[in-house]
Amino acid sequence: MNNINKYNQVFIDSFGLDKSKLNDDLVYESIPEWDSVGHMGMIAGLEDTFEIEMETDDIIDFSSYALGKKIMAKYKIEFN
Repeated sequence: MNNINKYNQVFIDSFGLDKSKLNDDLVYESIPEWDSVGHMGMIAGLEDTFEIEMETDDIIDFSSYALGKKIMAKYKIEFN
């Protein structure tokens, strides 16, 4: 599985979303599931999937599907 599929799967698993809902309009609190508790579950899923440990500032700044991909680049996770 490539990185974008892994990234997408974390969002699908964390928030119970259909793949068609994964786009740049998906932002924190735009769906009921992406609240503070859901956010931490999603972060844990990303850390487990990509075997990284995110910095606190990155966890706080991770406020959208699109921005998340940019933050993941700091951890050498590329989406080609």
